[in-house]
Amino acid sequence: MRPLLALSTVIDQLNEKLGGICNWLVLAACVVSAANAMIRYAFGYSSNAWLELQWYMFAVFVMFGASYTFKKNEHVRVEILYLMLSERGQLWLDMIGTLFFLIPSCLLLSYLSWPFFYQAYEVGEISSNAGGLVRWPIKLVVPVGFVFLALQGVSEVIKRIAALKGYVVIDAKYERPTQ
Repeated sequence: MRPLLALSTVIDQLNEKLGGICNWLVLAACVVSAANAMIRYAFGYSSNAWLELQWYMFAVFVMFGASYTFKKNEHVRVEILYLMLSERGQLWLDMIGTLFFLIPSCLLLSYLSWPFFYQAYEVGEISSNAGGLVRWPIKLVVPVGFVFLALQGVSEVIKRIAALKGYVVIDAKYERPTQ
C-alpha cells in the first residue's frame, strides 16, 4: 500500500501546483480583461490577441483547475444519497464512481480530443481574427486537462482504498494505526 500512497502523494502535489497556477491565472485574466476594457474605452484601441489571451487563460484554469477542485473535494456531487450513507458507504460510493465513471470518461475524452489538437498542430492553426493567437497550444489543454483529472481520480481511489484498509492521515501522510 505504501508505494501506491507515495504515487497518490506525487499526483496530489502535481495537482496542488496546478491549482496554484490556476489561482494566479484567475487574477491575470481579471487584470487583462480590465486593462483591455480600459484601453478600448480610453484610447479606442482593441486587440484580438488580448481578448483571445483571456479566453486561453479561462480554458487553462477550467481544464487544469478541475483536477485541483477534485483533489480538494470541492466538486459537485448529488449529496442526497451520499449523506444518507455511512462513512464506509461514502468511501465505497466515491471509489466506484471514480473507477467506473470519472476515470474512463476522462480517458475517453482525452483520447477523443487528441486528434482535435493534433490536426491544429499539424497545420499550424492560427486564429482567423486579425492579430489573433496561435490555436494549437490551447487545444492541447483539453486532452492534458482530462489526463490530469483522471490522474487525480487514481489518487482518490488509492486514498479511498487506504481508508477502507484502516490507514489514517497523520501529518499529511497515511499511516496504519498500531493496535
